[in-house]
Amino acid sequence: MGAAPGSGAAPLAPVVLLGRCPRCGSGPLFSGPLAVRQACPACGLDLRAHDAGDGPAMAGIFVVGALAVIAALVVDAKYQPPLWLHAVLWPALVLPLSLLVMRLAKALLVALQYRHGLRGT
Repeated sequence: MGAAPGSGAAPLAPVVLLGRCPRCGSGPLFSGPLAVRQACPACGLDLRAHDAGDGPAMAGIFVVGALAVIAALVVDAKYQPPLWLHAVLWPALVLPLSLLVMRLAKALLVALQYRHGLRGT
């Protein structure tokens, strides 16, 4: 009988935090900021079937959106900055944080798909 799904999987923390291959843990998972590679250059794992879908975007919307709204309300209540400062400050913080959260969520979903033997259609 064949190997169990995800057998030989790399530890989850480095795969997610460093964006590494879910099988070998050494090859890069991403070819761009959010684009998953076609295959791992180190072990040759075909990554085309591992699709995270809209999950990372939803994580970005819910996590970063909630934190940004709470932080904006606290800053406004405590310091009462002018409106233009809100308009400059929050997009400058939210956009990079959203990309980071989406990248981490995408790496997590791809790694979990590999570990559990799930493939996209």
